[in-house]
Amino acid sequence: MIAATVTGSVWATRRIDGLPNGAFLEVEAGGSRFVAFDVLGSGIGERVLVAQGSVVANWFTGPTPPVDALIIGSIDTDSMGTDKPARTTKSR
Repeated sequence: MIAATVTGSVWATRRIDGLPNGAFLEVEAGGSRFVAFDVLGSGIGERVLVAQGSVVANWFTGPTPPVDALIIGSIDTDSMGTDKPARTTKSR
C-alpha cells in the first residue's frame, strides 16, 4: 500500500468495455507520479491510499480489467497528526 497525493485528473474519452464506473487520477508518491483508478470520488490535493498489483486484480468481480493501481482509501490524518487538507477541486 502506498500513501499518495492526488495531483490531477486524467481524461479518457474512450475506454475499454468492462471498466467499472470510476475516474483515472494522477497521483504522486515519493517523487514519482502515476495513474490510479478511483471509485471513491477523490479530489485533487487529497491524500489517499493506493494498492497495486495482484491485490487490485482481486478486488474486481468478473473479468479483471487492466488496472494495476487502485485508490482504496482516503487519509484523514497522517502520522504527524496533520489533518487532511480540504479538497481544492472535485475530480468528477
